[in-house]
Amino acid sequence: MSGAKAFFDTNVLLYMYGGDPDKRVRAKRLFKQHAASGHILLSTQVVQEFYVAGSRKLGIPRRELYEATNALLDLPLVISGPSQIILAIQYEEQYKISFWDALILAAAQSGGAEVLYTEDLNDGQEYGPVMACNPFSSRAPGSSISDGNDT
Repeated sequence: MSGAKAFFDTNVLLYMYGGDPDKRVRAKRLFKQHAASGHILLSTQVVQEFYVAGSRKLGIPRRELYEATNALLDLPLVISGPSQIILAIQYEEQYKISFWDALILAAAQSGGAEVLYTEDLNDGQEYGPVMACNPFSSRAPGSSISDGNDT
């Protein structure tokens, strides 16, 4: 899966700035790995959610949050439009998930991602051509996150 496009959900990005220290190390490592290889993918929804949660839930200082958000906007983005919304409505029903999670899946699929890093969906489950992967689970590739060298 190392050469495949990887879509990052908001929760994984937020761990780079707060929360559990082990998850922060893992999230940063995974993000850097995929960004450096050019195999990273986000959506406008993810960037918007990152900004709001970074401000409201994590209290990231405004200047730092602005810079982080701006940097995310430089990465490959799927702009959620009519086709993603229609697909999300179908996924919501088919997989019995929230509309917002379904929209993330639809964006990942439309961007050609094979893996979706998230804590919000069933780890290892295939949703059409996209497999959900919880990067913090014990079964995630490279899940030994305690070396502390990537902070």
